[in-house]
Amino acid sequence: MSSIGNVVRIGAALLSAGVVHAQDIRYVVIDQDAAGPGGTDMASILLLLQAPHVETLGITVVTGDAWRDEEVLHALRLLELIGRTDIPVVPGAALPLVRRQHETQLWEQLYGRVVYQGAWTPGPRSHAQSEIPPLREGKPQKQPSSEDAAHFLVRMVHEHPHEVTIYEGGPMTNLALALGLDPHLAELSNGLVFMGGSLNPQSEDPEIVNDPRREFNLWFDPEAAHIVLRAPWPSIVSTTVDVSVKTQLTAQMLQDIAKVQTPVAQYIAKYSEPQHSYLWDELAAAAWLDTGLITREKQVYMDVNVDHGAGYGDTLTWSDEVKPSAHGRLVHAQIDVDMPRFAKFFVQVLTAPTPHARNPLMLQTAGN
Repeated sequence: MSSIGNVVRIGAALLSAGVVHAQDIRYVVIDQDAAGPGGTDMASILLLLQAPHVETLGITVVTGDAWRDEEVLHALRLLELIGRTDIPVVPGAALPLVRRQHETQLWEQLYGRVVYQGAWTPGPRSHAQSEIPPLREGKPQKQPSSEDAAHFLVRMVHEHPHEVTIYEGGPMTNLALALGLDPHLAELSNGLVFMGGSLNPQSEDPEIVNDPRREFNLWFDPEAAHIVLRAPWPSIVSTTVDVSVKTQLTAQMLQDIAKVQTPVAQYIAKYSEPQHSYLWDELAAAAWLDTGLITREKQVYMDVNVDHGAGYGDTLTWSDEVKPSAHGRLVHAQIDVDMPRFAKFFVQVLTAPTPHARNPLMLQTAGN
């Protein structure tokens, strides 16, 4: 299909969902643990950058799935490849507020092994914080912002009061630090959308079965999540493990994307693996763009266990009837998705031309 056809299709998809109007601009700051190339972190960033009438004010980066400095380079290179170098990439926290790798190893001796630990996960791809391995997609020329993520977040909500949605795809360290700088950050925003939390997921995945209340983003920095979930956001939307495990990038989805010769489509085709993992962050981003993708949610009071025992980092939730006197905020927890509709939306968005793109390098480097 032609580029014009793609624009029409994605515009129609968003308009039919009732989430954008021609005169509206939706502002977002993407806070992400930007591991790459490809994968859930990069794909979620792309979904937001591809959406008409969405202005991404910046990408703030936090250690999570990988170390911050490596993630910053992946994010910078992504923007070069798709032609959006106008968007700043802002380094944030290199470590969680309290949790440390060596202390987690001691914790595991008492309470059992945690299979996935992001940047700390042992294995052939693991490396020290100070080490940056060669990037498969090439080294970026674009430089990161000299501002830090916490100050950037505060500045954005003050420049656009009550208009900026914070999209959180990683641990919440940057947000907690920003709230420490300005306790009015949350109330000045348009709300928080995050991938995280786990209620009662139905899955045979060994990691989930062994601890159904553990979810990486909240687990990696429990103290930060505890701070963020108690802040006075106008609204909080959580894409939980419960709904994430109902998604997957299929071979057919990837084939449909690979047919389109645009930089974003070819980036996804080159660096994605079908049926490799759930569409964790992608669903959180897509559901903000099209709320109709979510077919069921549950309103719960949500917090994180910060006691350093067996449940450290687990999701805590309560209904209104049983909530404690000191509790987390009311959260719209997503628990079911229209997967066929999501799959169609995912392909449409990622095969459309990139708004405001200039000099994308992806097709020039396709043979590398």
